[in-house]
Amino acid sequence: MAKITLDNLAHSYLPDPQNEDDFALKELNHDWDDGAAYALLGASGCGKSTLLNIISGLLQPTRGRILFNEQDVTYASPVERNIAQVFQFPVVYDTMSVQDNLAFPLRNRGHDAAYVASRVQSIAKMIGMEDQLKRKAQGLTADAKQKISLGRGMVREDVNALLFDEPLTVIDPHMKWELRTQLKGLHHEFGHTMIYVTHDQTEALTFADKVVVMHGGRVVQIGTPRELFERPAHTFVGYFIGSPGMNLLDAKIEGQSAYVEGTEIPLGAAYAPQAGRVQIGIRPEFVRLSSDGAGLPVRVRRIEDVGRHKIVRADFFGTEINAIAGEETRLDGDISRVVFDPANVNVYADDWRVAPNGEAA
Repeated sequence: MAKITLDNLAHSYLPDPQNEDDFALKELNHDWDDGAAYALLGASGCGKSTLLNIISGLLQPTRGRILFNEQDVTYASPVERNIAQVFQFPVVYDTMSVQDNLAFPLRNRGHDAAYVASRVQSIAKMIGMEDQLKRKAQGLTADAKQKISLGRGMVREDVNALLFDEPLTVIDPHMKWELRTQLKGLHHEFGHTMIYVTHDQTEALTFADKVVVMHGGRVVQIGTPRELFERPAHTFVGYFIGSPGMNLLDAKIEGQSAYVEGTEIPLGAAYAPQAGRVQIGIRPEFVRLSSDGAGLPVRVRRIEDVGRHKIVRADFFGTEINAIAGEETRLDGDISRVVFDPANVNVYADDWRVAPNGEAA
């Protein structure tokens, strides 16, 4: 297990980067706690895999250092870092049996036969392949081969970190849920430092203690699922987390009020005057539908019944506003306004969340 420190870390795939735009990974300074489970979440091309490969030692950064437990490992190999990595697509030895594939990392490190057999049996049970241990990997499906890759990554108990690069892409949906549960169980049992790369918010939020959200080559927020939901530090986090994502509206801020197209929106706290592009953000869960004249005037475009609740899609002067209503909520033709819960309105300046007066930075 290891505490992982990123010290002024940045990376460019260009031979002579001149400015920030030339960097696929912008400068990072973060400490990732020993024994914690993190998910690296973001859209394709945001830098997740680049960062993971730097942590693993498959890629050397253009600038900065990476430390494991305060020891500089920037130029150390993956073997020297003592990490295990599972990739997006299966990496297995086709000519070996399932049992030998799982046993390979342990035998390679000289563990005795009894320990190897016990550990292989335990992992095979975890990935649901106890009855296929004698089969050659060559004839198995991509789904089964990826389970072997996962098993081989998890079979060692002494690693500094376990890294997963979108490992469930080829796994069927039911097995995905089961394997995520098993990974969490493994983490609770052995306390490995785990980093799980995904573009799927459900995978990230159900797996990790903390989610690291990346956008445009930089980390925009590290937080618990609740923190990401309630207080997105960046408008991208608000948009990317949640279904539907956060509503964002251009606004003018004056003390405890926001003004949107001349309509006053109460805020849950007072704010200093803001420069740049100023917006308010509100989750659909905290938007209430109204017909009594209060709030913003909207035109309801459609209502989607998704079983557990209804998603109301409304239009406000060309900007979509989404609201979530309970399944039992009556939605009649008189709805013409939306009202925001003041305590759950966030303020943003140039995409970054602004702390209200009195809130600790």
